[in-house]
Amino acid sequence: GLATEEEAKLKEELFKDFSIKSERIHTLNQLLKAYALFEKDIQYVVMDNKVMIVDEQTGRIMDGRRYSDGLHQAIEAKENVKIEAATQTFATITLQNYFRMYRKLSGMTGTAVTEAGEFWEIYKLDVVEIPTNKPIVRDDQEDKVYKTAREKYNAVIQEIADLVAKGRPVLVGTTSVEISELLSRMLTMRKIDHNVLNAKLHKKEADIVAEAGKPGVVTIATNMAGRGTDIKLTNEVLKAGGLAIIGTERHDSRRVDRQLRGRAGRQGDVGSS
Repeated sequence: GLATEEEAKLKEELFKDFSIKSERIHTLNQLLKAYALFEKDIQYVVMDNKVMIVDEQTGRIMDGRRYSDGLHQAIEAKENVKIEAATQTFATITLQNYFRMYRKLSGMTGTAVTEAGEFWEIYKLDVVEIPTNKPIVRDDQEDKVYKTAREKYNAVIQEIADLVAKGRPVLVGTTSVEISELLSRMLTMRKIDHNVLNAKLHKKEADIVAEAGKPGVVTIATNMAGRGTDIKLTNEVLKAGGLAIIGTERHDSRRVDRQLRGRAGRQGDVGSS
């Protein structure tokens, strides 16, 4: 047998070797995730040589947030930008448990009815539906399904061209920065003027939204334009049929789809989606 001292030394070397190999396996796992599961202009964008996370629900940049466990560093290595120091998580709490720490809870949103069961189950809160100020006269059309993405995007561009010819403003909702840029390139090829609102161009948001309700103006946007955006329409636009909403695909969350649809037909205005 080994002497106690030798045994301790051997144990230490084994643990050290195990630790080094475990760290390498973890690093490789995170690199595989970065390359295979995380796509640029979908889950994140690269701005000013920094990897910035895009919020899936709102389409906005999550400033100051970083992926944990070395994943952010793996994405930085993939994108060939400066690798920043890793962040450490000292404590975590779910949003549901955080909200339950308050004695009184209430909220208001335009898309609560579909999640009424969840509000009752988690917070024991009832959802009360308040009727709209004026009846909704928006024309909500059925989904159009195409065999291929190419056919779908060509149909979207044609629909935009037809609506612009009638003098109607168009808001096109996409689920990622990548799709918004693809449609922008297609519209440029067709020589159709348009504005793009996504996580990369968020500083121009106020100017783009101010223009969005004017006759024949085309705005391509990610989920950013779906929440809390009030697009003002001119009388000329209302006579032409109001704001037209086109969603390029269904979002994972139906609330996001309802938020986008709700940009048209506000305060009893005409419109379509």
